[in-house]
Amino acid sequence: MVMKVYGPVRAACPQRVLACLLEKGVEFEVVNVDLDSGEHKRPNFLLRHPFGQVPVIEDGDFRLFESRAIIRYIAVKYEEQGPNLLGKSLEEKAVVDQWLEVEAHNFNELVFTMVMQLVILPRMGERSDLALVDACERKLEKVFDVYEQRLSKSRYLAGDLFTLADLSHLPAIRYLVNEAGMRHLVVERKSVNAWWEDISNRAAWKKVMELAS
Repeated sequence: MVMKVYGPVRAACPQRVLACLLEKGVEFEVVNVDLDSGEHKRPNFLLRHPFGQVPVIEDGDFRLFESRAIIRYIAVKYEEQGPNLLGKSLEEKAVVDQWLEVEAHNFNELVFTMVMQLVILPRMGERSDLALVDACERKLEKVFDVYEQRLSKSRYLAGDLFTLADLSHLPAIRYLVNEAGMRHLVVERKSVNAWWEDISNRAAWKKVMELAS
């Protein structure tokens, strides 16, 4: 049975899931959810996701929400198919989880706030809080400095292999670089920039971008 992914292809968190599915060569169907009209907050959708967010997957009778939980599920279920995105040893898997936690708690929130202020609110005709953007940028610079140090020693965040730790960063950095005007945060750091050029040119991510265009 084809896995269903509920959420708009242009949204960051569904893109995280789609990238994982495409890396693994898993067949899927996208069921669009109209965020602009508030479809994700309506009773029918709240039955799938009680917090009214995207994405949600349905894999037969199994339903799961939260994009990072979903990509872990996909990577484990299809571990023998496509690239190993989990790490091989216990230690490697722990390092992958470590950087997934870093992405979720130290990185993504800052990027989300900046994108909201610089991209989303202006589209809605609302004013941006540039002081908040500046504060987030200063914090994000320090995060990227940690990444630069790490990536100067290994090709990818968790070691020498591309894993979920890297994949999970793709949607946020794409918004940061392409739409929020913060490309300098990446390109001014040699190792971070090389890493971004590498992971953003993977076939699966290019396909996600095609689907979102």
